[in-house]
Amino acid sequence: MTARQTRKRCQAFVNTLELPRPFSVDALVCELSARRGRPIRIHTVPISAATNACGLWVSTDVSDDIYVEKKTTQFHQEHIILHEIGHILWNHSITDQETHSALSTLFPNLSPDMVGRLLARTNYTTEQEQEAELMASLIHATAKKLVRPLSTGVCGEIEAALGIRR
Repeated sequence: MTARQTRKRCQAFVNTLELPRPFSVDALVCELSARRGRPIRIHTVPISAATNACGLWVSTDVSDDIYVEKKTTQFHQEHIILHEIGHILWNHSITDQETHSALSTLFPNLSPDMVGRLLARTNYTTEQEQEAELMASLIHATAKKLVRPLSTGVCGEIEAALGIRR
């Protein structure tokens, strides 16, 4: 599949999503959890110390857990979360041995039999990684378009006083 086809496919998918308003990554995680009928939990850990990844999605029978690099900016953490959500939305699966070894390194007490899926964000050469990365960027860009322009003058002052905007 060409880059253009992948982008069109991902944009079409993002266009079907009902993104929360006002948008936040936390609100999106809550909505997706409710829609899927299972929790999506976010954890911050020093992932890069154990693998070359800065994000990780672990899917078990009862939950989806997203692990995000602890030592990075909030914007980058949110992008990583959106990337892992891209994997969840596309229903991607395990792709390589490196992700298997990441599981035992980061979670030595977790039984591999419990894990249905494990995806670590290490590179963007596979189609799955390109889809997930593009989904993160497109969700973020689409969410920016949902933000109402700030009112000015008296309307802006009233909105600020009522707590409608900051």
